[in-house]
Amino acid sequence: MQETTRAGNVHRTEHQITIEAAAGDVFALVADVTRWPRIFPPTVYADYAERGESEERIRLWATANGEVKSWTSRRHLDRDRLRVAFRQEVSQPPVAAMGGEWLIEPLSPGRTRVRLLHDFRAVGDDPEKVAWIRRAVDRNSDAELAALRSAAEHEDPELVLSFDDTVHVTGAAEDVYDFIYDAGRWAERLPHVARIALTEDTPNVQTLEMDTRTADGSTHTTTSVRICFPHGTIVYKQLQTPALMSAHTGRWRIEEDADGVVVTSAHTVVIRPEAIPSVLGEGATVADARTFVRGALGRNSTATMNHAKAYAERNAAASGAAAS
Repeated sequence: MQETTRAGNVHRTEHQITIEAAAGDVFALVADVTRWPRIFPPTVYADYAERGESEERIRLWATANGEVKSWTSRRHLDRDRLRVAFRQEVSQPPVAAMGGEWLIEPLSPGRTRVRLLHDFRAVGDDPEKVAWIRRAVDRNSDAELAALRSAAEHEDPELVLSFDDTVHVTGAAEDVYDFIYDAGRWAERLPHVARIALTEDTPNVQTLEMDTRTADGSTHTTTSVRICFPHGTIVYKQLQTPALMSAHTGRWRIEEDADGVVVTSAHTVVIRPEAIPSVLGEGATVADARTFVRGALGRNSTATMNHAKAYAERNAAASGAAAS
């Protein structure tokens, strides 16, 4: 569907899916954007810039046709009619403008239809840009609706694991941040990293491919997108996860306190239950998988933080010696 305005052609799309879950539960998943990175494959990171009862501004980073795009959107939440309208404030090229609406329609007490509407304009009304945007909207909408159905119908709270570890550093927050930010050097700095490939085509948006050594000496490959907020926070999402996980998001946070710097590594993981027997052996349970994942991720994150601590404290000692 298409209509013409003074600014060019407005293109419209609609995607829909039927979900075997209550409409209120589905609406709650759409409304809470902090859950989107682990639910929706395209979403890397989402946060609130402003939040009210029905009006809010959200910041999003998401993949589109293999590229990471970011924008801020205004949303209106109509909780009575189960609708969420959204409009990008400033769109990223090739998008000139983008908006739409989630329409959540109860078909029965346990059955819901979700319609996802988009309207958009392309920069310069270029047909190639229109085609690029339409491909991205189609791909992401189909992926998001399928993931929304999976989360609403099948997600077991026992499969979701969130935890964090902390390390205290007597050094500068900037040095700790720089160590974690400069992941391109991790293969030479961290024993558990066998290979690293880092790209940063857009400042503070990194794609990181990494081979990690496991306890038995083998390696597994992960691919992550990292969003960096100097000099306090780096958030990431794994686009390619180890076999035992269907989703993995994380956050590095560096905060100053009265005694120095506190570094926190936080993880949220969704366990893939069908992979448990092949990874942990027949008879292994979800509880076993939670313990295994908690131990493996916690060890590697703590090792990284301890190496960042040593780096920052060496720099602090060298600075003190130079000043004396």
